[in-house]
Amino acid sequence: MEEKPKIIVSSRSRRSEVIAKEFPFSQSDVRTPAALSEYRLRAWNLFQKQPLPDTSLEAWRRTDIHQLPADTFTLPQPNAYEDLPPVREDLLRPLADGQHGGQIVLLPGGAKVELDPTLAQQGVIFTDLLTAEREHPELLARLMGSVVNPEEGKFAALAGAFAQNGVLLYVPKGLQIEAPLHSILWGPGAFAHISHLLVLVDEGASVTYVHEAASPDEPGSNTLHAGLVEIQVLQGASLRFVELQSWGKHVWNFSHERVRVERDAQLDWIFGAIGSRLTKNFSELDLAGQGAQGRMSGFYFTDGTQHLDHDTQQNHLAPNTTSDLLFKGALKGKSRSVWQGMIYVAPGAQKTDGYQANRNLVLDERARADSIPGLEICADDVRCTHGATVGKLEQEPLFYIKSRGIPQAEAEKLVVEGFFDPIFQRIPFEGVRERFQEYIAAKMAE
Repeated sequence: MEEKPKIIVSSRSRRSEVIAKEFPFSQSDVRTPAALSEYRLRAWNLFQKQPLPDTSLEAWRRTDIHQLPADTFTLPQPNAYEDLPPVREDLLRPLADGQHGGQIVLLPGGAKVELDPTLAQQGVIFTDLLTAEREHPELLARLMGSVVNPEEGKFAALAGAFAQNGVLLYVPKGLQIEAPLHSILWGPGAFAHISHLLVLVDEGASVTYVHEAASPDEPGSNTLHAGLVEIQVLQGASLRFVELQSWGKHVWNFSHERVRVERDAQLDWIFGAIGSRLTKNFSELDLAGQGAQGRMSGFYFTDGTQHLDHDTQQNHLAPNTTSDLLFKGALKGKSRSVWQGMIYVAPGAQKTDGYQANRNLVLDERARADSIPGLEICADDVRCTHGATVGKLEQEPLFYIKSRGIPQAEAEKLVVEGFFDPIFQRIPFEGVRERFQEYIAAKMAE
């Protein structure tokens, strides 16, 4: 479905909820090595000043967090992972091309890092946040806060101030990395897991980076994840960034993510989400240089009482830029999804080509999908379109499949897989496609 470009302005608001609980973190929890002290103390001050968001804010109008037990969360102590469930073996296997150029496992209170020695000799930096603070403080100081500002919200400030775990990836100029890099954020236990990913792909370089966030299901408990993702793809560079989220259904998940793509650079951003109790995710694409291209492909599948809210923004800040977003989701039980998308075209960003689409498949009468596309156009020579659909499982293909002797449950699974096939076609790695198909099978079986 295509519509003529238009500007959407909303002044709607709701009565704010009063949230009495606050996080128990203090300034003593903020790590301030010399190179990072200014950034982290500024984030700490912003964290103190900003209240928890409520439904009076437009961005949070459809996501109510008044039940978040903020005052109960603590930060993991060093080596806390030794007394917690170990990372699942299936998360450690390569998802792209059957190999790793490097792998980082982020654990509560620790991390394990592997990197191909050849890549290290070529100047690649791929390490955990604590190691980066010791060995690459100047690079961290250059990157932190350069793409995502801690002023952007309570959880952005929280992650900026208290991040205990994360990844620093730097790919030198002109280097083409063939074997994908892989990181896993493993979050067992009733903790606050705070993460910060920083990626710089220098001019003319290319890399594939796969990041997964996961935890076991721990019914009856509450876990928090707050994260920042700051990525820069410089002139003529290329990044394929794959994110998979399979948090347990007791996890409150909040993240601010932004990728800045410079002149003639390319980004392929693939996102999959099936976990968490509640997710509020801000994902932004800044096309900052002439000729920049970005593609965003999203997959989500909810069940039970899960609530996933994805807020996407495609910002065309320079002429001759291209963006293409496709998010597809399926819903079961009493779950709810929210997708809010905006294409923004800055003044002077002529010859922009922007597209966004969100498709939802509601598999249960009790489930709900909200889909809100939008355009804000400040230039007059552009092509920008958007579309959104919410529908039920079609009976005609089900009847056709069952007429071939296939049972109802298997027929429904095949139809759902067909619904997601346009997303699968955007994924060049068999391992990632298989993981998504495993997620579908597990959700359909529940």
